[in-house]
Amino acid sequence: MMRRVLLALLATTFLIPSAEAQPTGRRAPLQRQLDQALQLIEAQRARLDAQAAELAELRRRVDAQAQAVARAESAPLPQLAAAPPRAPAVAAAQGAAPGAPGDPAGVLQPPLERVGQAPEDAEQPIQLAVLDSQSSVVTRKGQLTGEFQVDYARADRSRAVFRGVELVEAVLVGVFDINESRQDVLTASAALRYGLTDRFELGVRAPFIHRADASIIAPIAGSTNNDQAATIDSSVKGTGIGDIELTARYQLLSGGNGRPYLIGNLQGVLPTGTDPFAIRRDDLGRPTRAATGAGFWGIAPSVTAILPSDPVVLFGTLGYTFNLPRAVDTRIPPVVITYVDPGDAISGSAGIGISLNQRTTVNFGYAHTWAFGTRTRTMLIEPTAAWPGERETISRDLQIGRFLFGVTYRVTDRASLNWSVEVGATEDATDLRTVLRVPVVLLTGR
Repeated sequence: MMRRVLLALLATTFLIPSAEAQPTGRRAPLQRQLDQALQLIEAQRARLDAQAAELAELRRRVDAQAQAVARAESAPLPQLAAAPPRAPAVAAAQGAAPGAPGDPAGVLQPPLERVGQAPEDAEQPIQLAVLDSQSSVVTRKGQLTGEFQVDYARADRSRAVFRGVELVEAVLVGVFDINESRQDVLTASAALRYGLTDRFELGVRAPFIHRADASIIAPIAGSTNNDQAATIDSSVKGTGIGDIELTARYQLLSGGNGRPYLIGNLQGVLPTGTDPFAIRRDDLGRPTRAATGAGFWGIAPSVTAILPSDPVVLFGTLGYTFNLPRAVDTRIPPVVITYVDPGDAISGSAGIGISLNQRTTVNFGYAHTWAFGTRTRTMLIEPTAAWPGERETISRDLQIGRFLFGVTYRVTDRASLNWSVEVGATEDATDLRTVLRVPVVLLTGR
């Protein structure tokens, strides 16, 4: 087509005489040929413009698809999880922070959520089955997540106690006792989390606890004349609602492109469980049942950092727990406990999540808590000259270290199975805790 147009132009320019030199009869056909050539040029130009528009549209679609793939690849991955079940009766009486990891029954409980503001068509992010509740991530706007959890914790303590006089090294006159204590805590809890905005989430958790405590004081054979009579076996059980937890989380920084996500957490503990200082006791001051709550209000702010780096996710949390003191009136002969100020606690945790495939993730981590000593004021039931009024004592600090392992399996786009195991790494930590959680998205939001 273009060749015909060029030939027509050449013929018009070089071979055809000027209009003034042509006879009037031959001028009309040449004018028609020129008009046709101009029409062909205009038609070809229109086709070129149409093709240019089609190419621009194709380029725009390719660019949009490339941007969508890049957003999907850099979409937020992690979801965390876990809140200490606030069910320590014995720990509270010993001065452990309510619901703090120093609690013999207190361990991690990890909620799960989506990080940041991922595209709606992005795949479900990786979930982490370990970490405490203050490390969970933010639920997107309008999404309601329900979670059912069952966990079991076991703590064993054994120690030898000598009561007597040491005359010379390796020569003892007195009585040896073997003191053993065991604690088994089975907890079933339900939780709800709702995203008010893409950065702000509120949540509530209510646990139901069955607890069995046993303690045995038995003399070593031959240390007394009547070993059987000296043996004391005290076992108590308790069942009921535990301490309710309220949480608020806000996403401070949006991650992506090598930057971490930063989430601020605030957790409050309401002493709705059975108060260990209000339980009925026998004449010797021993409780008649096991408590299901700590008996103190607690506030725990924390900050969580999450760094996705395909195919792994790095995470860490730093927090502080404030435990509010209160007056109590508990008779444990020969004294009366009048005031208890549970020690605050500093906690931190870190770990890694590894994605094995689109549905399965394994998590490894370590968590440590430094629980400060508890202040207790006591006075004798029958005051003496040596002890006329109140005395204040401070218990030792607790160092609670735990190794964490977890597996997450995504059953559907709305439901997952999360199983985690916690093993005590220090003497003050709970020996073993295992947790099975099932988070389900009830409302998808936007």
